[in-house]
Amino acid sequence: MTPTAFLEVFRNRRIAVVFLLGFSSGLPLALTSGTLQAWLTDAAVDIRAIGLFTLVGLPYTLKFLWSPLLDCFALPWLDRRRGWVAAAQVTLAVLIAAMGASSPQSALFAVAVLALMLATVSASQDIVIDAYRADILSPVERGAGAAVSVFGYRMAMMVSGALALILADRFDWRLTYGIMAGLMLACLLVTVLAPPVDSAIPTPKTFGEAVTGPLANFFSRHAAVAFLILIVLYKLGDAFAGSLTTRFLLGGTDEVPGLGFSKTDVGVVNKGFGLIATLAGGFIGGGALASLGLYRGLLVFGVLQAVSNLTFMWLARAGADYGLMVAAIGFENFSGGLGTTASVALLMTLCDRRYSATQYALLSALSAVGRVWVGPASGYLVVALGWPSFFFVTFLTALPGLLLLMWLRNEIDAASPAPSS
Repeated sequence: MTPTAFLEVFRNRRIAVVFLLGFSSGLPLALTSGTLQAWLTDAAVDIRAIGLFTLVGLPYTLKFLWSPLLDCFALPWLDRRRGWVAAAQVTLAVLIAAMGASSPQSALFAVAVLALMLATVSASQDIVIDAYRADILSPVERGAGAAVSVFGYRMAMMVSGALALILADRFDWRLTYGIMAGLMLACLLVTVLAPPVDSAIPTPKTFGEAVTGPLANFFSRHAAVAFLILIVLYKLGDAFAGSLTTRFLLGGTDEVPGLGFSKTDVGVVNKGFGLIATLAGGFIGGGALASLGLYRGLLVFGVLQAVSNLTFMWLARAGADYGLMVAAIGFENFSGGLGTTASVALLMTLCDRRYSATQYALLSALSAVGRVWVGPASGYLVVALGWPSFFFVTFLTALPGLLLLMWLRNEIDAASPAPSS
C-alpha cells in the first residue's frame, strides 16, 4: 500500500465513527479509577479504603461472562450493536451525574455502589463497541480502525483524567462529574448517526453455541492455559505500580504521606504529559513490532516496563522533585505504551476470526485482572513497607511474566508472522 493509499483509508465515515466510539468507550474508565482516587484523597478517605475502591474495576475483568448475551440478543431500536451502545451511553450519563451528586464523606458506600454500576455498564459498552468495530470495518480498514479507536480511547481518558482534575481544582467535584455526564450523553448522537451493521453477518443460533464455540476453539490451542497466565502476568508489575500513583503524587492526611504535588501538577504531568508519552510509546511500539517480531517486542517492551517502576522508587527516595517526577512519569508511561501495543498484538494473534468478539472480551478481561486485584493489596503494602520498597516490589512482580514469556517463545513465534525485513 502506498503512503497516499494508507492515508486515504482514514478518510471515511466508518473510521471517524470508530474514533468517536473509542472516545465513548474510554470516558468512564478514569471516573472510577484515577479521578475517583483523587476525589477520595481530597475527601480524606483512608488509604486502605482507597485501595479497596480499585475493586470497582472488577467488571472489566469479568465482562466475558455476559458477552455472549450481547452477541445473541438485540434491543428493539437501531440495530444489533448500536442498540446496546445507545442504551449503555444513556445509562452511563445518568450514573456519572449521580456519582457527582454523592459525597464520599457522608455516603462512601453509595459512591462505591454507583462506581461499581458505572464500571459494569462501561464494560458492557466496551464489549459491543469492540464487536461493532469488527462488524463494520473491511480488512483494509482494520489497522487504521484499531489506531484511531485507541487514540479516541486515550483522548477520553485525558478528558476524564487530566481535565477532570484541573476542573476539580478550580470548581468542585459535582460540576466536574456533571460535565463528564454531559459529554457521555453527547456520544449518543454518534451512535444514532453511525453506519448500521450488516444484517447478513451470521449470529449464534443459540446461547449455548455463543458460549461453547469460542471456548472450545481457544482451548484446543497448544499451551492455551499458559497463554492465559501470560496475559494476566505480562502487565501485572505495571498495573501494581500504577494502582496508587495518583495518591503517591498528591499526598494525603493519613500515616503514609505522599509527595504533595497539587492536583493541577498531577493532572498536567501524570494525566496529560503521561498520556502523550503513552500514545508515543504505542505508535513507536507498533512500528518497532514490524521489525522485532512479536516475541522480541514483548520481551524488550516488558523489560522496559519493569525497569520503569524503579524510576518511581528513585522519585520516592528523592522527594517532591518536579523534574524527576516528569522524567519518571514520562518513562513509565512511554514504556507502558510500548507494552500495551505488544500485549494487544498478542491478544489479536490468539483470537480466531470466527469468534473474535467473545474471545477478545475474554482475553482483554484477563489482561485487566492485574489492574483490579493488586489494588486492595497495594494500600496495605505501602503502609507496611513505605513507598520506595513498594515500588521495588512492583518491579519484582513483573519478572514472573517475563520468565513465562521466554518459556513460550516457540509457541509465540509459531503463532505470529515473521518480522518484515
